[in-house]
Amino acid sequence: MPAVLTNELIYEILSVVEEIPKGKVASYGQIARLIGREKNSRLVGRVLSMAEYYGTYPCHRVVNHAGRLAPHFWEQKELLLDEGIEFKDNNHVNMKKHQWRC
Repeated sequence: MPAVLTNELIYEILSVVEEIPKGKVASYGQIARLIGREKNSRLVGRVLSMAEYYGTYPCHRVVNHAGRLAPHFWEQKELLLDEGIEFKDNNHVNMKKHQWRC
């Protein structure tokens, strides 16, 4: 059954994103697991794409499971570099070093 996008679910996702410490990143799937919806990583991405309408959250700290940056989020890399995040290559965060262990 597909997840129904409610304000409660949106804020549940954003509250987890808010907990990611500076200098760390989390994956969409990791956030989905933390809210008890392990099969809803795409839903997490969808919520993050509209997070600006709900307040200010560190959405730049969320990448895919391999550390790849979000497409069309042009500022993401610069924001991560400003926090000291290291990259394996041009588009992938060093997940071994920077993944949030929660």
